[in-house]
Amino acid sequence: MSRTLPKAPGSLAVHFPTAAAIAALLAPQAEVVVHDLRSDRVAGIWNAFSKRKIGDPSHLGDDPELIGERDVYGPYEKAAPDGGRLKSVSAILKDEAGRRVGLLCINFDLAMFDKAMALIGAFTESQQPRPEPIFAQDWREQINLGIRAFLQEKQLTLKALDRSDRVALMASLDAQNLFATRNAALHVADALGVSRATIYNLLGDARRLKETTP
Repeated sequence: MSRTLPKAPGSLAVHFPTAAAIAALLAPQAEVVVHDLRSDRVAGIWNAFSKRKIGDPSHLGDDPELIGERDVYGPYEKAAPDGGRLKSVSAILKDEAGRRVGLLCINFDLAMFDKAMALIGAFTESQQPRPEPIFAQDWREQINLGIRAFLQEKQLTLKALDRSDRVALMASLDAQNLFATRNAALHVADALGVSRATIYNLLGDARRLKETTP
C-alpha cells in the first residue's frame, strides 16, 4: 500500500508512519502524499489513485515560502483524474529546527458519497407538485404543512421550541384560520406532545399579543 523513498530525508521520513496510518484508516477513499518542499518532489505516497509516483514533480514551486505562513490549509475541493470531487487538506511538515520542509496532503475521494446522495435524493425528492384538489379539504394536512413551514422558517425543531416559539407557532396557524375545525387543537396538541388545554392557553396568549401589538 505504501511507497517511500529509499533515501528519504530524515526530517520527512519521520512523518511517514503518520501518513501511512492515515491512509490505512481511510482506505480506500483517501490518498496521502508527502511532498518535499526543498526538491518540489513527491517524497512518499500511499493509496495512489492519482497515479503519481515517488519522485514525481509536486508542482508547488521552487520557493517554500510560496506555501505561506499557515500550518494547515483546508479542507478544500479538488478534482480527481476522472473528474470526481476530492475533499483535501494539507499540513506543513517541519524539521527539528522548525523549518518548513514538507507538505502532508490528504485527498479524500467523495465519489461514493456523491452517488449515495444522488440515490437518496432520487427517493426523497417529489417528482411533481402536490395535487391541491385532493388535499384542499384535509385540515390535518394543512396544519401539518403550517407547522413544517413555521419550523423551516425559524430553522427549529418541535423539541427545540420554547414557550415564546410555541406562541408564535399558534399565531401563525391561527392567521391561516387552521383552528376553525373542531378537532384542530387536539391535532396540534398531538403534534407538539402537549395537552389540548396547553394549546388553548398558547393560542389565547397569541391572540392577546396580537390585540396589544400596534
